[in-house]
Amino acid sequence: MTSILLIRHGETAWNAVRRLQGHTDIPLNEEGERQALALARALSSEKLDAIISSDLGRAVQTAHAVAALHPHVPLHADAALRERGYGAFEGLLYIEIAERFPIEFAEWQARDVDSVMPSGERIAESFRQFNERSVTAFSNWAKRYPGQTIAIVAHGGVLECAYRAANGLALDTPRDFTIPNASINRFEYSGDGLVLTSWGEVQHLQTSLDEIG
Repeated sequence: MTSILLIRHGETAWNAVRRLQGHTDIPLNEEGERQALALARALSSEKLDAIISSDLGRAVQTAHAVAALHPHVPLHADAALRERGYGAFEGLLYIEIAERFPIEFAEWQARDVDSVMPSGERIAESFRQFNERSVTAFSNWAKRYPGQTIAIVAHGGVLECAYRAANGLALDTPRDFTIPNASINRFEYSGDGLVLTSWGEVQHLQTSLDEIG
């Protein structure tokens, strides 16, 4: 069994206003930087054998904060852990997407897992394609560190895929669970897939932020 600490990156300015990011490379905002420091402190006593991050800046920044308190632990970046590619939806608020792309927006909100957004500067993926990419990435890293403990810093959509895989949830069912920024979510991985052991740990954000200057 490989233990996986799956972490969502800290907050960005686009998160704060619900502007869709996808593959757009947005840095952490001030609150996100504070969250990353609180997360790093919370994990400082955890035994980690590797830290793996999406290659997008907001995840890399968060991972670097954790790695700073684990100086001898290898740090990897993996593009397979990126958020879903949303094509022309990226950079828009939800209301703007609904106005500009009403048909595609309706398909997205109806959870059509095979629909693909209009192409833009960056790629667009169906949810099924994105889920396959994400779950394969978890599996690959768990197999690379069998019987060890790894931290993976990724994105809300990636964490959603892990939660669904561990709980056997169909891809087209509504998401009725929250995925807070800088939350810690714990899984075990074996040849049978992911098992969820703890979800949505955010106590470190509530108790540590006041101590961070």
